[in-house]
Amino acid sequence: MSVEEPLILYPEGCIVGSFVRRVKRFSVEILVDGESVWIHSNNTGSMMGLLRQGSPILASPAANPDRKLKWTQEAVGLNMATGINWVGVNTQTPNKMLKAAFEAGRLHWGEGYTVFKSEAKIGDSRADGVLRTEDDSLPPLWIECKNVTMVEDEVACFPDAVTERGRKHLNNMINVVKQGHRAAFFYLIQRPDGHCFAPADIIDPAYAELFYEAIELGVEVYPYRATVTEAGIVLGELLPVNPKAF
Repeated sequence: MSVEEPLILYPEGCIVGSFVRRVKRFSVEILVDGESVWIHSNNTGSMMGLLRQGSPILASPAANPDRKLKWTQEAVGLNMATGINWVGVNTQTPNKMLKAAFEAGRLHWGEGYTVFKSEAKIGDSRADGVLRTEDDSLPPLWIECKNVTMVEDEVACFPDAVTERGRKHLNNMINVVKQGHRAAFFYLIQRPDGHCFAPADIIDPAYAELFYEAIELGVEVYPYRATVTEAGIVLGELLPVNPKAF
C-alpha cells in the first residue's frame, strides 16, 4: 500500500461522529460527543454495506458558511482486523483526484498531454475532464470519473445502484471513440480492500454489458485504489480489470 503524501488534503476542522440515520439520501445524522449533528451527503448511491448504526463518519466543514448543513460527509469507517479503514464517499473526490494526479504526473496514460480542462463540453453533455496538447498533436482524451465504494470478495465493483446516468456516460464515450478521439473512465476506489475491478453485473447487468462493449470498442478503463485517512487521500496503484464472465 502506498505511503506517499496525500494528493488531496481535507480542510482543517474536520469532525468524526457516529452514524445514526440517512434521510432522503442527501442528509445524514451523526452523533458528535453525544450531540446530534446533521451533515450533507452528495452520494446518491446506496453506499451498500457502509452505513451501519454507530459506524464512524468523517465530515469536513462546508466551504460556504451560509449553507444550511454546515458539514459534508467525506468518509465512512469500517471496523476491520487492522482497525478502522476509511471509505471515501464524497462523489466530488474523483474529479479532484483526476486533476491532482495529472498535475503531479501520476497518469502514465496521459503522457504527452499538457492541458487539462474540467467539465468539458462534449456534444450535448459534458465530460468530467479532457486532456489536450497545445498544438493538437494528440487526439483529445475525454475522461469520466466514478467513485467506487463497494467491494465484494476483494473485487471493487461499480455501480452500487442501478444507474441510467452511468450507462449514458458509457454511450457518450463510445461515440467519442467512434469520432477518432480517446475516451477513458477514471474509477477511484476509495477503500483499501479491493484488489481488482469489475462492473457490478448483479446490481446493474445493463451497465456491465455496456461496460465490456465499450472496452471492446476502444474505451479505456483505469481503476485506481486510494487510501483514505483523516488527513486526506493518497492515490495508490492501478488495479486490473476482471475479464467478462457472462
